[in-house]
Amino acid sequence: MTLLRTNAVASLACFKRTRPQRRCLFSLPDLSSLSPFGNDSKTYQERKVLPYRQQDLYAVVSDIAAYPRFIPYCTSSRILAQTQRADGAVLMDAELTVGFMAFTESYVSKVTCVPHKSVEAVASSETPLFKSLSTLWRFQPATPTDPNKTLVTLDLAYAFTNPLHAAVSSSFFGKVSGMMVQAFEDRCAEVYGRGGRPR
Repeated sequence: MTLLRTNAVASLACFKRTRPQRRCLFSLPDLSSLSPFGNDSKTYQERKVLPYRQQDLYAVVSDIAAYPRFIPYCTSSRILAQTQRADGAVLMDAELTVGFMAFTESYVSKVTCVPHKSVEAVASSETPLFKSLSTLWRFQPATPTDPNKTLVTLDLAYAFTNPLHAAVSSSFFGKVSGMMVQAFEDRCAEVYGRGGRPR
């Protein structure tokens, strides 16, 4: 243990002398070679049947400008650019700022909205906090006979730039996808009423 700590300290000293540190939260250097934690992408999926129509759920999820009002840890959002493809899909560049624990991060995502079917957001470049970050919402009929029930699937994938951030936040991020689905469900209830009944 003493030898390992001595080598780690020596390596850190060398790191500080030979490489400029990039900005990251907590002022932690990139310790990928020293940390026992990997920084591979983590994925989570949530599936839930909600008592709303596909178009209603799509309208809430694609309303990115409203995210700070109801999405946990989203402190601001704005649309930087928006276009529409010939097939009807809406393409956006959106900047979001998230804050949780001691982390605060702003990043730009490429968002693809396929009306009533899916909303996908992929961080456009590596950030000081995230090496990669993507979300994919899909909306499908829950049953062939009831258009007022929709199967919602959320896929969340992320990788931290610094493995120590991954170690600190691993248990927290395991709950984020469920929190996001619940937040959208609550937002739908606010907009459309419980059970899809208009307010």
